[in-house]
Amino acid sequence: MSAMGGANGAPMAMGAHLHTGEHMKMTELRPENPRDAQRARQLLSDLRQALEPYRDYRVALERGFKIFLAAVPQDVYHFTDYEMTNAEYHGQFDVKNPGSLLYVKTGDDNYTLVGAMFSAPPFYTPDQLNELIPLSVARWHQHVDICLPKGITLGGLLRDNIGADQAEVPGMLPIAANPDALALNHRLGFMADGRFGFEGSIHDPATCNAAGGNFVPLAFGWMVHVYPFQGDDLKVAYGMKVPAVAP
Repeated sequence: MSAMGGANGAPMAMGAHLHTGEHMKMTELRPENPRDAQRARQLLSDLRQALEPYRDYRVALERGFKIFLAAVPQDVYHFTDYEMTNAEYHGQFDVKNPGSLLYVKTGDDNYTLVGAMFSAPPFYTPDQLNELIPLSVARWHQHVDICLPKGITLGGLLRDNIGADQAEVPGMLPIAANPDALALNHRLGFMADGRFGFEGSIHDPATCNAAGGNFVPLAFGWMVHVYPFQGDDLKVAYGMKVPAVAP
């Protein structure tokens, strides 16, 4: 599989919603219009039908989807088909075969399906993205200005390498000063101290270099989340917030 910024389009949005801060570049919303609304609702209908088999997350795993950073606590987990995602990053778009499925964890060994994520090449213009999913209802996003500690790569993240139990990787909490540090380092790896990663406090090259990191101006290409099971309210279905589900 070919790479985008060092890895195929891998997601890493760990908040309850997509943050629009220093690490997120967003498309602007265009004026609403009936044609876009009709197209967006048809996409929801097609996606609901396509996702139905994946309500059982084990079906997704059996069909080759991989959980991105399964051990790291997240509000939404991306089950990714890297072959399909790679095709999306080469300009292929198939609403019935999204590159990633979105799940909320609702138990020690259970996930509830809430939606899907589509990707697009990083060089796509707003008009090209609009042809895929209307920009009057959805905001595509890119992950930008990311600082990863030296020894950690985007490709490594796809293999669940977060530096867990590697004390020399920047971002680990000092064990002597924090009784909980060992467990946090094991669980969060380089993200334990909050400086590094897709929601880290570092967002400029100089600070990243001084902290022992490698600066990534653009981690992947364009991405958009769609939540088709929340009814026909387009602002919710194409919104930024992950739907709440019962445990």
